[in-house]
Amino acid sequence: MRKNLVKIVALAFALLIALPGAIAQAGKDAYPAMAPLDQYLLSDEKSEIALARSAAPSSISDGAEVMVLRRDGYETAVKGTNGFVCLVERSWGQGTDEAEFWNPKMRAPHCFNAQAAKSFAQIYLMKTRLVLAGKSKPEIAKAVATALETKELPALEPGAMAYMMSKQQYLNDQGKNWRSHTMFFSPGDMTKSWAADDPNSPVMMVNDPQERVTILLVLADKWSDGTASPSHHP
Repeated sequence: MRKNLVKIVALAFALLIALPGAIAQAGKDAYPAMAPLDQYLLSDEKSEIALARSAAPSSISDGAEVMVLRRDGYETAVKGTNGFVCLVERSWGQGTDEAEFWNPKMRAPHCFNAQAAKSFAQIYLMKTRLVLAGKSKPEIAKAVATALETKELPALEPGAMAYMMSKQQYLNDQGKNWRSHTMFFSPGDMTKSWAADDPNSPVMMVNDPQERVTILLVLADKWSDGTASPSHHP
């Protein structure tokens, strides 16, 4: 791995898309309730497809299935050929205890590989159905926990990962488009076995207890379109 291309870092965020600023927001519910649904939707479906595909280099996303958010949930707008699934997550991709859980501005393009699409992404799609059904944050958290316990939601598949390399991503009000990166998912809390919390360890990650997964982030020096991504936090 070229050392000037990527480096492993950690961010204090509860799920895939909670990035710098989440800690500063802790204890302050900036968005106490869901906004009108129209604020979360993109009126132009072609724009949403393009935004979803921007999560990964075109060599990957051109052959991916693309899902778009409609009033009754996510639906496939483009069939894929390579096993990847690209979609634009909204704010409820975060943990229910995050201050920006209802932030209507958030747009987080992901391209999941086949393993993640069949397992980890199903949690987000379930949360979306619950959101559109009008469920509260406690109800959503309880439903997801129950579905994981009863195996209604599938176990995380080995090798699950996702690309988040879109220059157009809006991850939260402080981080905004932040950095180009990829994510690798492992079941449970891997903090101790990876020694990821040890002083000066270059391997850091995020434990997401609500979704029972550890997320390792690898930063890239380029966005999906090949232009340079910033080398430091904004």
